[in-house]
Amino acid sequence: MINKRTIWAAMLLGSVLFSSFAYYGWQIIYTPNLQVAKEKTYIMIPAEGGFDAVRDTLYKYNIVQDVVSFSFLAKLMNYTEAVKPGIYEIAPNMTNIEAIRLLRAGKQITTFVTYSYGRTLNDIAAPITKNIAVSAEQFLTSVDNYTDSNDDGFTKETIIGMFIPNTYEVYYTITPEQLVEKLNKEYHKFWNEERTSKAKELGLSLKEVSTLASIVQAESAKADESPIIAGLYYNRLKRGIPLQADPTLVFAMGDFTIKRVLNAHKEIDSPYNTYKYKGLPPGPINMPSIQSIDAVLNYATHNYIYM
Repeated sequence: MINKRTIWAAMLLGSVLFSSFAYYGWQIIYTPNLQVAKEKTYIMIPAEGGFDAVRDTLYKYNIVQDVVSFSFLAKLMNYTEAVKPGIYEIAPNMTNIEAIRLLRAGKQITTFVTYSYGRTLNDIAAPITKNIAVSAEQFLTSVDNYTDSNDDGFTKETIIGMFIPNTYEVYYTITPEQLVEKLNKEYHKFWNEERTSKAKELGLSLKEVSTLASIVQAESAKADESPIIAGLYYNRLKRGIPLQADPTLVFAMGDFTIKRVLNAHKEIDSPYNTYKYKGLPPGPINMPSIQSIDAVLNYATHNYIYM
């Protein structure tokens, strides 16, 4: 027969064990474990990253105090099988359950894509994809696909004009197609009623404005010079005089190391040779800045046709 003392001892032990497990369970769930007594921080979970990558990142950068308890609860909450890529904000004194709920729900914050001047799309492919889960190659492929079939009439010669150099807010997990669509929307947003009306007053299409702006951009990036240069080239256009823009010859030659245009360069048979062919070339010779585009739309009125 088991005496009462043994029963009471067993019950007491069970109670102690239960209390201990309950307390530990409470600690695992509700005790601050991430960024304890620190400022908020951010983690990036790559598209190919699994739970091991998440755990290792938290541990490597001392974001988590008790990685074992975090991993244990993540397993219980099935987060180990539901990792979502993105950039996440880890607030000060986050508990395991708060962090796991955030990560499991994929509540990522936005990031930014930034690009400025570039002669070709290849020049901006790396900068534009730096902070997102899209490679430069994927971006360029998506642009090619868009160029083959779009409602805006962009061709391989004019497509670079669709990209307005600026900083744009996106999610890390944006797809290549969504990125191109986003930048197309930004293009239409940029070309508001005021800018579109000014282009019409000039007798130029939006693509032609971008093309002329790219020449102005190549001539000078100085804000005080750009409108004057734009006015000069616009005067030549109106009078039917060849633009004779040296930067177009450099583009036609495909050699951007050329510092001085020679007479031999002027003989190249290319639609971008503005010494040989009147009017604007088929498309922009670079990615014109907002400043250069606005310089064309607000060109300085004068009678200059030569610099």
